[in-house]
Amino acid sequence: MKILVTGGLGFIGSHTVVELQNEGFDVVIIDDLSNSSAEVLEGITAITNKKPLFKKLDLKVKSEVQDFFNHHNDIAGVIHFAASKAVGESVNEPLMYYENNINTLVYVLQELTKLNKKNFIFSSSCTVYGQADELPITENAPVKPAESPYGNTKQIGEEIIRDTCKVNGDFNAIALRYFNPIGAHPSAEIGELPIGVPQNLVPFITQTGLGMRDQLSVFGGDYPTPDGTCIRDYIHVVDLAKAHVVALQRLLTGKNDSNFEFFNLGTGVGSSVLEAIHAFERVSNKSLKYEIVDRREGDIISAYAETSKANNILGWKTQLTLDDAMASAWKWEQKIRNK
Repeated sequence: MKILVTGGLGFIGSHTVVELQNEGFDVVIIDDLSNSSAEVLEGITAITNKKPLFKKLDLKVKSEVQDFFNHHNDIAGVIHFAASKAVGESVNEPLMYYENNINTLVYVLQELTKLNKKNFIFSSSCTVYGQADELPITENAPVKPAESPYGNTKQIGEEIIRDTCKVNGDFNAIALRYFNPIGAHPSAEIGELPIGVPQNLVPFITQTGLGMRDQLSVFGGDYPTPDGTCIRDYIHVVDLAKAHVVALQRLLTGKNDSNFEFFNLGTGVGSSVLEAIHAFERVSNKSLKYEIVDRREGDIISAYAETSKANNILGWKTQLTLDDAMASAWKWEQKIRNK
């Protein structure tokens, strides 16, 4: 079966391509390389001994999307990662986020609804919940006004997909609401590769550990948490990638209960920013220099998942720990800097 992965050379996308190929799927990748590198193809190929088909394409150009689907009308499913993803950047560049995350989704859905097989996995986010009233966060938690334009694009994206499912009875979709993906493939052939200054915590940690950055900024030390720093549910990217394959197989085999479903993907354990730093220090035997600075706009206090729905219905659960993720991220960082 041919599966399209948009944003397939990005962090989560590339790890998902690996898991898809390990399960025997033929993968086609679309990526505009705005926040990724064509070299990632080499890493995927090294791990799986199979090179996926790759097309450099800007999904914001509707005619290019139409042309792609005209040439690939035998696709059995789409996993849609292609999007801008940094909370802080979205606050400063809202229109860029709405164009890149909403327009592209609409263009892909317009073409997918024309095909014989209409199976769609959406890369959503726990940001749809905002600051939840209760922890851990279940799928029944209300979707609150978004704290950032990025979070809003995920909320709007789910609404667009839900509306598409309502009027297309043969269109099947699952939204996967991730918590905080970190780590790298254990082979160190692929991992998180931010362009410029990292927007996420772990690449900043590993770059600081390597001496590329003088110190790490911790945004806010006065939150109402045990150590004053934000709490997140850090999930290993390999565990996360495997969940996409399970969700896709659910749609392909017709096991979904309705044509729009959604699941939390996390470990169920909340770790503070300082706990994440200490985990890195443990696995690397390095001491990190960090400074508590002002809070960052768009950040919520605490978020971690209630995972029983994904555990029970998808039959998926995480296998890897925070220390595993930090060790793999550190191995990856050292490898790419030694190239």
